[in-house]
Amino acid sequence: MTITEHTEHAEHTELVRRFADDFTALQEAVLARMNGLCAPETAAALEHASLAGPITIALAHADVLARGAVRRAELSAQPPERLRRLRAHARTVRRARSQAESAYKERRSDRLKNRARPADTLELRVARRAFPAAFAEALRQELRDRGLPDGTPQAPEGELARWAWDRGAVSDELPAPVRELLDCDDDTFVQALLRDAREEENPYLPHDAVVERWSRHARAALAWGRYAIGRTERAVLACALPARRTRLDALDDAYQDAAILAARSREAVLRVTDLHDRMRACLTTGPAAELIAQCRAAALARFAGTEPESWRRVRELTVTHQAHCPERADGCPHCHGALAALLAAAPPADPGDDPGDDGDGDHPAAVDPAAVDPADADRYALLADLPDTAVVAVADAAVGEESALCGYGWAAEDGTTGYGDSLASSSGEAEVIGICAAALGLLEHHQDAPVVLLCDSVQAVDAVGTVLRSADPAAAHRTLLFPESRRLMERLLCHRHRVQVRWLKGHIGHDLNETADALARLALRRAGGRISAPAARKEEARILRALDPGTRRFRAAA
Repeated sequence: MTITEHTEHAEHTELVRRFADDFTALQEAVLARMNGLCAPETAAALEHASLAGPITIALAHADVLARGAVRRAELSAQPPERLRRLRAHARTVRRARSQAESAYKERRSDRLKNRARPADTLELRVARRAFPAAFAEALRQELRDRGLPDGTPQAPEGELARWAWDRGAVSDELPAPVRELLDCDDDTFVQALLRDAREEENPYLPHDAVVERWSRHARAALAWGRYAIGRTERAVLACALPARRTRLDALDDAYQDAAILAARSREAVLRVTDLHDRMRACLTTGPAAELIAQCRAAALARFAGTEPESWRRVRELTVTHQAHCPERADGCPHCHGALAALLAAAPPADPGDDPGDDGDGDHPAAVDPAAVDPADADRYALLADLPDTAVVAVADAAVGEESALCGYGWAAEDGTTGYGDSLASSSGEAEVIGICAAALGLLEHHQDAPVVLLCDSVQAVDAVGTVLRSADPAAAHRTLLFPESRRLMERLLCHRHRVQVRWLKGHIGHDLNETADALARLALRRAGGRISAPAARKEEARILRALDPGTRRFRAAA
């Protein structure tokens, strides 16, 4: 290497190190490259493999800020030309972010290709994936016979860091702040993530013992960032245009916080990925790998003895597969998931089973095929068991991308409709809000009749149904993050004996379903100030005119 080449290499290395250590410098360089204004030496440094992950973090931050700039311009009546430039920039950042994510995945995939061949046989990997309970029991028996604690030779899919600490894989004592982050409840942990973004960066979040919990709860923290944006948007829209300046500044602050939350959320994902790669590498070499291989092979032998029919199916499938697989020389490293799925999809027939029984006693009796047109089966089958007095309605919801604002709408068989807006952390929470709002509205106007709400969100139906059955609103707190939805659920619980929720296949062309969807989207546009009040009234009238009274009912005529 010449002196010139050595100097250039040193400068390149120093630039890479600077970008790794200085987030602002990295983001400026990434955006300059995106806009075609990047110096050649900077562009070369950004191609370094170690920066692939940090670049996705920088662009996650820039993406939120770019969308925030667009939103402020929309709410402050900026000139159309400026709004067009801001929107174009936001689209460019979003595209660059997507490309960076793809580049990171490709680099990680290339790195994983160099890992050692799988130590486990294909039969073992298929059996473990297809019959997890039976294999786990065989493994537990093997560990007990060897005098080893449960789980010792098998790294779990999650909580990998905790697993390592519990088994003494890391000898250092946990610092007190790390132990506090591990021991606090979930709500307190999310509050720590919010403080990390809004006040001061927490240096203990990236610790190996904490990072998995950080990654799990980063989405909730980001949702609270969107909640702040939604509340501030409402405050802005409540003001006349000349009086919005102060509240628009508050909106900027909310977007700044959300941008940091997005960047930290992405960082948590990268750190968990790195942790898992490091821990699994430890389990493929040395004494640990030998112990793992011995215990799993012995557990497979136990599995074969206790589950002979399952083992026969595993053997037949893997032998047939290996006869033709182009990767058989490498041990079929990527094939076990698909093979296990085939076994799970085709369980052995049990002559004692009733072929007409789907095993789910919660579903109503099936509808006589002769009574319902096959084309309408999805619409009517769920409702065939309802009394004539039941009031049936469909609820739907729409969520925004930038903020937690959501819109909901509903339409009932008796011709009544409604819509409104709220704040939701996810589409599932928004759908729950729609169900609760519709049910409460119908209960008020129908004093004695049972009320049935249909919704095309399985998550929302499960959440509401669980609460109604258990009489415990806390049962849905995993789905319901914000106080608005929790209050609605508590109100609905008072009427739980009169309310049912059922799943409805979405987008099947039924008027009530389409009306609820259209009203939800209208409510979201109105809540975000993207449609004027007169225009919203006209749109509502158009939606309701399209609701054909002759096709409102879900139940087939007698």
